[in-house]
This record gives sequence, C-alpha cells and structure tokens, in this order.
Amino acid sequence: MFTRRTVIAIAGALSLAACARQEASEPAAPQVVNFSIMSTEGRQTQMDDWGPFLADMEKAVGLPVKPFFGTNYTSLIEAMRFKQTDLGWFTNQSGLEAVRRANGEVFARTVNPSGTDGYQAVIVVKKGAGITLERLLKCDRKLNFGMGDAKSTSGTLAPMTYLFAPRGVDPNTCFKTVRSANHEANLFSVAQGLLDAATNNTASMDRMAMLGTQMSKKTLADLEVIWTSPRIPEDPMVRRKDLDPALKAKIDAFMFSYGTGEGPEAERQRKVLERIQTLPFKPADDTHLIPVREMEATGQLIQARSKGDAAAMKAAQAELDRIVQDRKAAGQN
Repeated sequence: MFTRRTVIAIAGALSLAACARQEASEPAAPQVVNFSIMSTEGRQTQMDDWGPFLADMEKAVGLPVKPFFGTNYTSLIEAMRFKQTDLGWFTNQSGLEAVRRANGEVFARTVNPSGTDGYQAVIVVKKGAGITLERLLKCDRKLNFGMGDAKSTSGTLAPMTYLFAPRGVDPNTCFKTVRSANHEANLFSVAQGLLDAATNNTASMDRMAMLGTQMSKKTLADLEVIWTSPRIPEDPMVRRKDLDPALKAKIDAFMFSYGTGEGPEAERQRKVLERIQTLPFKPADDTHLIPVREMEATGQLIQARSKGDAAAMKAAQAELDRIVQDRKAAGQN
C-alpha cells in the first residue's frame, strides 16, 4: 500500500519525466548557424565570395554563422542529416536528396542575375579539337570525359536524362576514362587538353566570365559548347525542418529582404549577391523540386526500358504519374 509520501514522490517523478519529454521534443536553443557551401571552386575563392554575405547574416540573426565547405554534395547531405549544418545552397538534385534523407525543406530559391529564369547544362570541348557531338557519341572508348559530382544536376543528372540515357549510352563504357570534378576544374581541364570533353553549365561559365582574370578569359576563349540541355530551374536553398522556429523566422526576414529596396545599403547588398551569382532570393517550398523529380523519373524509365525491366518501368511510370498530380496541385504548368 502506498503512503502519502510515496504518492507525492511518484507524482513528482512523473511530472519531471513529462517535462523532460516536452523539452526533448522542442528544438534546442541554437548557439551557432552552420551554412553549407559546395566547393565548386577553390575554397579561398568561395570564402572571398561568401564571406560578406555570411557576415551580414550573422548580424541579422544574432548568432555566429560559420561556413561548412563540402568537396561533394553527398558530404553536404550527410552533414545536414547528422545536424552538422543547418542550411545551405544546393543543386536541385542534391536538394532533393537532402529533403528525402536529411530532414530538409526548401525555403528559398536563387534568381539568375541575367533575369532569365533557370540555367542550362552544357558539354564543352577544346575549340579547334574537332570533337563534335556525333564524335562524342561514337563511344569508341578513345575520349577522356569529365562529369560533375554524382549529385550535380547539370554535371550529371541533366546530361544523363537528356543526352545519354535516351540513346542507351553509359558514359563508363563509352569513354576511355570518366573523371568527376567540380565545374571550375572541368573547364580548366578541357581548355588545357587534359580532358577531351566535360559537362558544365551556363551559370558556371558566366561566373568564370565575371571573374575577368587573364586565366578565366583564356580558358573561355579556348572552349566551345557542343551540347545544351533544356532549361533547368534555379537552385534551391534548403534548411533542416527541425530548426528552432524563431531562428527560421530570423533567417527568412534576412534572406527575403537582403538586396531589396533602395539606397546605399541595398546597393551594397546587391553587390554581395552578385559575387555569389544571384539576385535577391525568392521564397520557395518543396514543390520547387518537381521538375528535377520528373527528370530523375524520366531517366529511370528510359533506363528500365532499355534493360527490359518491367518492375522498374512500372515504378518509374508510377512516379511520373504522381508528379503529374503534384504539379497540378502546385499550380505548375
């Protein structure tokens, strides 16, 4: 039989347990914001470009904002998954993976500085080398080819979906070698004759033109584009769903006001955004990823058909059907 003292003790223990469960369910008060950045160029170049933006974010949110550089998108996805990063700029495909595997959510999107909505994947060759698209697709294993990160939309997914898969081409058996590198490295490698051809994108080439250095000018002058993809949506900004709501609100207030308005400060902020190749950010959500989901499923359907894999064809078609419904629900054409 319980005594009065025992009942009080049990009640107190239950109360403490309930408080502990409530505290565990609430996001911990953040001490620092870790912002992920893909090292598509040299780290010092990236820090020169991103440093002013991160410093301005730090002032706005009232917390230290630290860059987290990744050498590939898988490392950035895993960093978000294990809560080593809080938000960052992703490609469409890597952003989709972050949403699927790292409890991420799209909350903003970039805007092409040219005003054109989107960018295009390309394949570049050295000017004057005589390598045409027909020659590239001959698949005689005599050419050295460069691709992007495995999670790169323009460096890998777009050329696979729009160029190679429809023709039943596997780059690994088509070319002598296939090397994976960042966009900047691929441009330099083709211009210097280390690669015969490589994937890239119009935004990366615009970025190199903006640098205006002797090397960047010479590199672009030595290249020509032999293939261009359909237009790809601008990149998403992704953050962890479980971030503290108050921090999310501060980030939103900063992101969607930065570089807007008139006056010297707004003009300074727009100059900062130019360095990272975007106009002021726009709000977005996970529906931004519908086009890349469609690219992915289309590529899977093409590959399944080429292999005669009925189960894979059924799965890919089911995903395409879901995408049609999601597109309608989102009001996308």
